[in-house]
Amino acid sequence: MSKKIRVVVVDDSALVRSLLAEIINRQRDMECIGTANDPLIAREMIRELNPDVITLDVEMPRMDGIDFLGRLMRLRPMPVVMISTLTERGAEVTMKALELGAIDFVAKPRVGLASGLNELAEQIVDKIRVAAVAQVRRGVVREAPAQVPAPLHAAGVAQPPATGLLGRLSTEKLICIGASTGGTEAIKEVLVQMPADSPAIVITQHMPPGFTTSFAARLNGLCQITVKEAVNGERILPGHAYIAPGGKQFHVARSGANYVAVVDDGPAVNRHKPSVEVLFKSAAAVVGRNAFGIMLTGMGNDGAAAMREMKDAGSYNYVQDEASCIVFGMPREAIAHGAADEVLPLNQIAGALLARLRGSSDRVLHRI
Repeated sequence: MSKKIRVVVVDDSALVRSLLAEIINRQRDMECIGTANDPLIAREMIRELNPDVITLDVEMPRMDGIDFLGRLMRLRPMPVVMISTLTERGAEVTMKALELGAIDFVAKPRVGLASGLNELAEQIVDKIRVAAVAQVRRGVVREAPAQVPAPLHAAGVAQPPATGLLGRLSTEKLICIGASTGGTEAIKEVLVQMPADSPAIVITQHMPPGFTTSFAARLNGLCQITVKEAVNGERILPGHAYIAPGGKQFHVARSGANYVAVVDDGPAVNRHKPSVEVLFKSAAAVVGRNAFGIMLTGMGNDGAAAMREMKDAGSYNYVQDEASCIVFGMPREAIAHGAADEVLPLNQIAGALLARLRGSSDRVLHRI
């Protein structure tokens, strides 16, 4: 039998510690080797037991989970799955935890804790399994770049079409991004490099309801483009990025010469809602050769087949390479489906895309 995944549970609630330990110990491939009710006890337990993964609550006595996570990822980086509360503050703190290097998170129910956690059991152990094989990196919290002024417009306020270097192409081109585990930081790495006259960007990141609003707001404060949650029926504008709301499906449609967002309560696809497959399939059908696809870090195969459909329809696709992925599952599957035009390190994807767009812009200018 292969070695079991050894897990330490850190939570100030005795009930949560007991429930998580029971859920973990029911699995044949993992075991809970210890529980701690605060980070100071957890610190000694980690030193002594050397776990493969820890689950970490956010709000705890003596030292909160974010402070502990920051110290842990500086001094002894290891796979961490956050246990977050489904509140506005909980969502904001969870985004900070992912920036600091947590692999993933589970949204802890506010009521019916025992039944709620048991309903989430499959999700919890799946995330622990992914964390156990993920590439762990020290998180670096990126502030707004000094050379880029903070956006003057509010999220969600329509801006006029861009007229800069990319402006001639930005109304017809569409950039489509799919990601899962590790994707919040990977998406940020791409978006902060996009100029204000970028073509519109549509994004599906696997995320539950209640967290994408905070995710979009954090990105909006860092980027030259406007970043917001997609709203059903709104026009998709250049200089904007639209994130699929958690728990909804998001795809692209046409209304005359414009792209519009469609957000609905359609069924899960590949077990996901939102699903990258849904977004990419719509891009293949509606956008065709004017699309660019980007597949970033994540577990599983969601979006791989649809990304090949995009390529067959004429899109140009970028896939993140294994060395820079937290989890190489979705990019690996996209490559296996023959969907990739270029496989690049994360920090080179935006630059390669912009160079290609500028080359297209130059060709347009020469024809005028």
